Amino acid sequence: MVIGVSYQPIYTITPALLARVEQIAAVRERIQAATVQVRWIPALQKDTRTRNTHSSTAIEGNPLTLEQVRAVEEGRELPAVAARARREVVNYFACLRFVEKNATKKAITHEDILKLHKIMAADVMDQGTAGRYRTIAVRVGRYLPPPPSDVSGLMFELLTWWNKEAATLSPVLSSAIVHYRFEAIHPFADGNGRTGRALALWELYRRGFDTHHIFSVDEFYWENRPRYYAALDGVRREGEDLTQWLEYSAEGLLLTLERVWQRVQIFTGQTGPAKLVLRPRQEQLLQLLRDKKSMTPSEIWDALGVSRQGAMDLLKPLIQAGLVKRIGTKKAGQYILA
Repeated sequence: MVIGVSYQPIYTITPALLARVEQIAAVRERIQAATVQVRWIPALQKDTRTRNTHSSTAIEGNPLTLEQVRAVEEGRELPAVAARARREVVNYFACLRFVEKNATKKAITHEDILKLHKIMAADVMDQGTAGRYRTIAVRVGRYLPPPPSDVSGLMFELLTWWNKEAATLSPVLSSAIVHYRFEAIHPFADGNGRTGRALALWELYRRGFDTHHIFSVDEFYWENRPRYYAALDGVRREGEDLTQWLEYSAEGLLLTLERVWQRVQIFTGQTGPAKLVLRPRQEQLLQLLRDKKSMTPSEIWDALGVSRQGAMDLLKPLIQAGLVKRIGTKKAGQYILA
């Protein structure tokens, strides 16, 4: 094949895409204003790393729940978990730390991509070699990625675009373009999905979009995997026109930032020395209390689908952290946000 100077993405800035980019900028600005030198940032970073790891590995079929992924990160024993599932999670945590460590790297090289993949795919490859571009043809559903002989050249073109031209675009767009194009090239025999999502995150970090590393975009993809795959396939159906993919990606980033803003508001109201990492049901409970203003104990366990003791186990850390308090009498008491 003939190697061009760089890859040239095709897309149109539609009114819908422009509106989302503007909304993203507004929410991000609110988050940045609220996250200046605050003590709970490490707890939120840890929670975000866990959410990204769970979502990105779950998209590829890893069976571990968010709580199990959190337990792996904390070094707790999970005797019923398969060794491979655990290794995938451990690898992805290491992959995210590599990205965070190199967040300010000015130029991404082939060696960086290969090292990232080697970390992510070590001992969990079904075919091929971790840290090496593929030498075999692969199929992704109905899609046939380029032949292995073209992979190196196509990656050269993508990296040239990424390092020289991506900075002229909003990181909202450039991260989505890197994500799609990497998946289209499919440069590895296995592990391309996880690697591509990590690269999209890396672009956001490099561009200073998420300076605190507290955005978990992969949750959006995980929550509706069929739509995620359909959005990727849609680019090919549209003759490599990325417009709809960019709109979809911007929608996901906006939703992600809105969720981060909710978490920031929760943490902002936290008093006392505890650095609380919210479990999913605790986050759900806090949102319920934000919406309903107050709830009785029975309303809480009914809404969350837990037992009375389960509800108290969720409430106790929230009360200790100063996020929730009980009002009223012992028999007719209710819980509210503190």
